[in-house]
Amino acid sequence: QVQLRESGGGLVQAGGSLRLSCAVSGGTFNKTNMGWFRQAPGKEREFVAGINWKGTTTRYGDSVKGRFIISRDNAKNTVDLQINNPKYEDTAVYYCAGSEIPLPVVVVKADGYDHWGQGTQVTVSS
Repeated sequence: QVQLRESGGGLVQAGGSLRLSCAVSGGTFNKTNMGWFRQAPGKEREFVAGINWKGTTTRYGDSVKGRFIISRDNAKNTVDLQINNPKYEDTAVYYCAGSEIPLPVVVVKADGYDHWGQGTQVTVSS
């Protein structure tokens, strides 16, 4: 059974930085495309960033391009999200997600992912 566990959330000042990490157990991580999504109160779940199973392709949501960086370590079964220059509107619960289909491209829709973590809260203070 595939399990995803996020860590690293918390309170961060606008303009600072924060690093989220997702540890994956079970399944075949090095054949799993990974993504980060977020959901703010009263809003729909939003694609933040994704990386293919090889780590050769990444994709970002328009609102985080140039500020967030996704990376993965297939030896450690982890995928990280580096949040730079956060803004108040980045405040949300951030979810790690995994897809069992090892596509060469990054899927941006939530229904393209099979496994989800429980989420970690990121709060940006202005």
